[in-house]
Amino acid sequence: MSAAEFARRIRARERAVGYWMVLDAPAAAERIARLGYDYVAFDAQHGLFGYSGLLNGLMAVDAGGRSTGLVRVEANDAAAIGRALDAGAGGVIVPMVDTPEDAAAAVSATRYPPHGTRSYGPMRSGLRIGPTPAEADAATLVLAMIETPQGLANVEEICAVPGLDGVYVGPSDLCLAVGGARPGDPAVADVFEAAVTRVREAAAAAGIAAGIHTPDGSSAARRLAEGYTFATVASDLVHLEQAARGHLDAAGEGGAA
Repeated sequence: MSAAEFARRIRARERAVGYWMVLDAPAAAERIARLGYDYVAFDAQHGLFGYSGLLNGLMAVDAGGRSTGLVRVEANDAAAIGRALDAGAGGVIVPMVDTPEDAAAAVSATRYPPHGTRSYGPMRSGLRIGPTPAEADAATLVLAMIETPQGLANVEEICAVPGLDGVYVGPSDLCLAVGGARPGDPAVADVFEAAVTRVREAAAAAGIAAGIHTPDGSSAARRLAEGYTFATVASDLVHLEQAARGHLDAAGEGGAA
């Protein structure tokens, strides 16, 4: 799927399912991208690769031919956002967005002048999206993560920022933000679900997409049924460990060394 078509779908709030990568394993990324996921997201914030790994991963997704590559950048930083986009990402997921001003800065970093501050140097993106600024702006998504107490408190104002294409729930941090002692803390389950609903409804009211990170396909299906636009299934490292443990248990070892 081209970046332009994927951007159109997300802006039209059509449902999409993606996969999350944290390992520097381009061959694995290529195989995942051939499965039919709408997008493959690379985690440059907590993932285990540097810029070359990110670049190779995005190239592998393109080789897979069926998905669009997204990047969660390491920070709401114009240089990091521009680098990910120049490497060929179809969009960025920007972490730790606390205020409308934070969201506006992220939008500006993804758009060329006169609509933003992105520096012109489409090293790879020009091959996929087209080298003209207007084409690039139209095909590039910017998604703001809602995962902090401030971000949740300001979510309605964040969703109203012009040019923002969507918001994205980081459930681990959001659970901590609402008072959890650890990610997934059952003691705050009701408060957490209320926060997840608030984010979804704020996005819907503003007419933008809402996305969420999920641990498995069943959870993704549930969030989509609730009204989320897109859901990411995570992640390669977690699923590798789960599969390896399952096979070890099936072999009768019970996890013993």
